[in-house]
Amino acid sequence: MSGRRLMNRLYYYTIEDEGMLAEAFAQIKQEHYAITYKVVGTDDVFVTTSETKDALDRNDVPYNLLAEEDGSRISLYHSPLSREELGDFEDALKALALAYRSIAMACVGVNGEGDLGFDLSEEGAKRFTYFTAPAGHTFIWRLFSSKEEAAEFLDKLTMGDEEAMDWSESIPMESSSQLVSYH
Repeated sequence: MSGRRLMNRLYYYTIEDEGMLAEAFAQIKQEHYAITYKVVGTDDVFVTTSETKDALDRNDVPYNLLAEEDGSRISLYHSPLSREELGDFEDALKALALAYRSIAMACVGVNGEGDLGFDLSEEGAKRFTYFTAPAGHTFIWRLFSSKEEAAEFLDKLTMGDEEAMDWSESIPMESSSQLVSYH
């Protein structure tokens, strides 16, 4: 894993042929963690990390850069286990949040645990996603489109835990309307 960048940039882009991504990722050296996500609700917009963008550039993969987002504006609330296993994958997690046009994500547990705070209605399920760590655990994440939504959810989930409430107050953006537009 390469060292952390001072400015963690995330990039929105399009590509003419999605098959080119699979070919490019197969060529990227194993020491790089290459990942890209399709932005939900779009046909052809992707979001990726600086590391993956650099790898695509090194492999001469043609893409159309649409916009970039400052990754430090996307917030992650880890569980102790997710912090341990996913500490080196924060940019990939933030790209995942952006794929859902979210400003923050909170780890609510590991797949297989009994109570993850799920709202199993159709709308509620859309507010959750997952990320599988190389160590093998699949972490479940709650997506937030506003600071207020994060505070309300974490207040209920953690029964007002001070650390969780401080995190929700520290989210840099008020809502997803403040995310960079890629149109």
